[in-house]
Amino acid sequence: MSPPKTFHVKSFGCQMNVYDGERMAELMAAQGLTQADAVDADVVVLNTCHIRERATEKVYSDIGRLRKDQRRKSGKTPMIAVAGCVAQAEGEEIFTRAKVDIVVGPQAYHNLPDLVAKAAAGTPSLDTDMPLLSKFGALPARRKVAPSAFLTVQEGCDKFCTYCVVPYTRGAEISRPFAAIVDEAKALVDAGAREITLLGQNVNAWSESDRGLHDLIRDLDRIPGLARIRYTTSHPNDMTQGLIDAHRDIESLMPFLHLPVQSGSDRVLKAMNRSHSRDSYLRLLDRVRAVRPDIALSGDFIVGFPGETDAEFEDTLSLVDAVGYAQAYSFKYSPRPGTPAASIVEQVPESVMDERLQRLQAALNRDQHAFNAATVGRTCTVLLERAGKLPGQLIGKSPWLQSVHLIGNQAIGDLVEVTLAAAGPNSLTGIERIAEAA
Repeated sequence: MSPPKTFHVKSFGCQMNVYDGERMAELMAAQGLTQADAVDADVVVLNTCHIRERATEKVYSDIGRLRKDQRRKSGKTPMIAVAGCVAQAEGEEIFTRAKVDIVVGPQAYHNLPDLVAKAAAGTPSLDTDMPLLSKFGALPARRKVAPSAFLTVQEGCDKFCTYCVVPYTRGAEISRPFAAIVDEAKALVDAGAREITLLGQNVNAWSESDRGLHDLIRDLDRIPGLARIRYTTSHPNDMTQGLIDAHRDIESLMPFLHLPVQSGSDRVLKAMNRSHSRDSYLRLLDRVRAVRPDIALSGDFIVGFPGETDAEFEDTLSLVDAVGYAQAYSFKYSPRPGTPAASIVEQVPESVMDERLQRLQAALNRDQHAFNAATVGRTCTVLLERAGKLPGQLIGKSPWLQSVHLIGNQAIGDLVEVTLAAAGPNSLTGIERIAEAA
């Protein structure tokens, strides 16, 4: 196989995978390869996620579809690299089932150029080692970025929720060094970012010596040109008072908090090995709202966890009613091989999970629409991120992470004062606020 000249990276799943995909693309570009569409690229990287239902089977389906599309268009067969959490979990099994060229885990993708060179020479390559953060030192400098950029500050998880594969695919919790994070944040701002979202499997577990995430945010707040800071995903167990107070004290820290709860039932939470109870979670949200009353809350939910009863699901619905989420993610439980929950005999029937998920999502959609409607009439700053479908339309984000559509002469990357004029279930329409003449 001749050395590839073009590449394509396709990322699935969470924001951390988006970040990893961007970094893999930068690695390939630094080797002189040119980005191309998937049907044209010489090497295609599938950056996989293992959280979603049937994630592994979807990877194999994507591999077959990709090969078919390339044969139909050009008659060639691309080099295929499977990266990310499915690669880490499946390992050599992927070579057996799909005959791909490269399998590389999420902690080893900095070795991707070497793996591509070996594959081009005819040697399929596997790298699922999990070194402590060495990949970040091997990654190239950040290039031009979008107005809103991701920055990984923490990886891995020590919580071992019984349904989750993250501790096995991403490893133990570890924090990137403070100085390296600040340097990358400055580089992102220099490359065009106005907003940075700090990422981690348990991002609020970030620490260095006696400093926590709130201390890191306070230092990032001093970077000239950085207008907005966000962070995700948080764990209730790591939500310190210092971080809560940061939402009151730091203007650039946006009024949005994603704090997964998973269930409203204490028995289910204990079976999940979550370290919080229903009451402690709600009291934590009360403390956050006490310092930032306008904060938008987001969460994660799993319905149909093994053994979940009708009454326990009703507990989840009543928690949703009590919180009033601005946004939320909800999923049916799906067993992951090797996790404790997968061996529980009392699995909930698929039809029951379907019905519960529909009811939960109806409640969450109701509350999201109500939150959006309650912001109509507010004036806020919107960061414009991309062009819309209509002529002259731009789409940006409010401080509360709402999508806002705006017609005007502004440019992508501008921060615009907008009055929120109309609300839909998933987005709002804004009108630019024109300053009155003095």
